[in-house]
Amino acid sequence: MSSANVFFAGWEAILHVIVVGIAMYASLVVFLRLSGSRTIASMNAFDFIVTVALGAVFGRALTANSVALAEALTAFALLIVLQYIAAWLQTRWPRFERALKNDPALLYFRGEFLRDAMGDQRVTESELRGAVRKENVGSMDEVEALVLEPDGKVSVITSVKDGSALGPVIPDEQPMQPPSEP
Repeated sequence: MSSANVFFAGWEAILHVIVVGIAMYASLVVFLRLSGSRTIASMNAFDFIVTVALGAVFGRALTANSVALAEALTAFALLIVLQYIAAWLQTRWPRFERALKNDPALLYFRGEFLRDAMGDQRVTESELRGAVRKENVGSMDEVEALVLEPDGKVSVITSVKDGSALGPVIPDEQPMQPPSEP
């Protein structure tokens, strides 16, 4: 490759990027609309992998003259079909869902940071306090629980009545009790 090609390889290469870029972008929008909101919802690890793979296919098709548009569209379709199948299987078999998703993790409960769980999840106290602030909660005294959800977001629970939302993550040694009335 000559030094001139580093800066400008010709109008044909520019035209290739424009035509393939428009076609890939439009196709991705159509594929994602057909596959439903689940494909672009908050991501678990599997969703993240599919998203990165879609980006890689898009980038490769956009910049490599050796990749035909039909091949890239087939790769898009394959990834989205696999995502749809995985989502379908998750809704029918809890065991399959557990294989693809992390369980929610209780990181703070009734005034105590659960350090072991925080270490397991690689989450710091300052990150948890930041999540509380993002929810416009001014004091940790107002927080009953903090849960790291499978999509990586922290749920801030400010009141617990029957514990039903915390059921799967509450430690056995701390049974749910209704808060005392003032």
